[in-house]
Amino acid sequence: MGFLDENYLLQNKTSKLLYESVKDLPILDAHNHGDVKEIVENEGWQDIWQVEGATDHYVWELMRKGGVSEDKITGEASNREKWNALATVFPKFVGNPTYEWIHLDLKRMFKIEDNISKYTSEKIWEETTLLLKNESMKPQYLLKKMNVEIMCTTNNPTEDLSYHRKAKEIEGIKILPTWRPDKAMNIDKEEWQEFIEKLGEVTKEDVNTFEGFLKALYKSRESFENLGCVASDHGIFQPVSYPVEKTKVEEVYQKALSSKELTDQEVSDFKSFIFHEFGKMNAESNWVMQLHIGAVRDYRDKLYMNLGLDAGGDISTSQVDLANGLRYFLNQYDEKLKVVLYFLDPSLFLTVSSIARAFPNVSLGAPWWFNDSPFGMEMYLKYIATVDLLSDLAGWVTDSRKLISYGSRTEMFRRELSNVVGEMVEKGQIPIREAFDLVREICYERPKKLFFENI
Repeated sequence: MGFLDENYLLQNKTSKLLYESVKDLPILDAHNHGDVKEIVENEGWQDIWQVEGATDHYVWELMRKGGVSEDKITGEASNREKWNALATVFPKFVGNPTYEWIHLDLKRMFKIEDNISKYTSEKIWEETTLLLKNESMKPQYLLKKMNVEIMCTTNNPTEDLSYHRKAKEIEGIKILPTWRPDKAMNIDKEEWQEFIEKLGEVTKEDVNTFEGFLKALYKSRESFENLGCVASDHGIFQPVSYPVEKTKVEEVYQKALSSKELTDQEVSDFKSFIFHEFGKMNAESNWVMQLHIGAVRDYRDKLYMNLGLDAGGDISTSQVDLANGLRYFLNQYDEKLKVVLYFLDPSLFLTVSSIARAFPNVSLGAPWWFNDSPFGMEMYLKYIATVDLLSDLAGWVTDSRKLISYGSRTEMFRRELSNVVGEMVEKGQIPIREAFDLVREICYERPKKLFFENI
């Protein structure tokens, strides 16, 4: 077997047949961090660093581990210097999925077979710079080449959605916004007040009252709905849900607006109430409510102090109480709301799988973040098949910040899924016909039904 050859990740004959049956299916990507402005303007990129490194936190973190200075990652060095620095340490990335994704991008999108290293750095730079001038390397063309049918970006409630309106004019692909109101819930964060002020400006509601704040959220929700939004997305470290009186939360809201220090109980009460309010909004709109649970954000202080939020310093932990944190919420919305759970730490696989097994309206999302490697996918898929229903998986999402990787990330998943199901067939666990139905269901039919049935 050669590096990333036609048998990549496929370890038996059945796996290869299964992959052949799904490899060309359209991509339905219900969660990514795509730049809609970049797609609409369709100007493309100037160099390979813009394509592969400029927005990718995975790349940044591994470069830091490889000893590259921050100047050549997020700093003032030229893009060519940054690419050369990445290429120099790239051989150290072997075994990490980033090594495979970027090489897949080169092979599939640029038709470049060279392995990335300091010896090939300049050659790859020159070849890709030339290729990026072609119309065939512009964002809209690439999305069609990768067969992306529908993609959902992740958007703040105060975000300007004008480019999403323009995106409706692009033929052959649907680009939808996803409502991500994390900042509204995070009353304990420094940026909360700034967000509230912005929310009031955008919605033209008086957010000096709690009732006005709720009206502003509902109005924001409506603006997303008018653009075809089908889901909300919520990044939550520790979910909390229990009944809280509205009058109590109104007092907490006013206290926070006055910049007074909140107790842990007050923060918890506010988050629980707003969490339920989000559930009510999603149920009314028939949206899918996606919960991304368990990420400890900005764990490395030096990065946070020097670069701010979301600079690649987040970690996973098993110290999340899912059973108690979700119990009241899930029972309140039992069979009333479509919920998809994404979770970070593998130690939580059993808890989350058994929660999904208990609630027919709860689905498990794609293997997320540190679990989106071939190893993580295999472990995750086998666990789901053992405890919940593998056919009920919400489908694959790229979660990607760079457009060119939608194809490679999807290919890796489809190959590993085919390998896992093919192994079950070879071991006599699954009839071959059901195996073909299963991989197609997960790759296309299930996400189509769950997220996009009315589109």
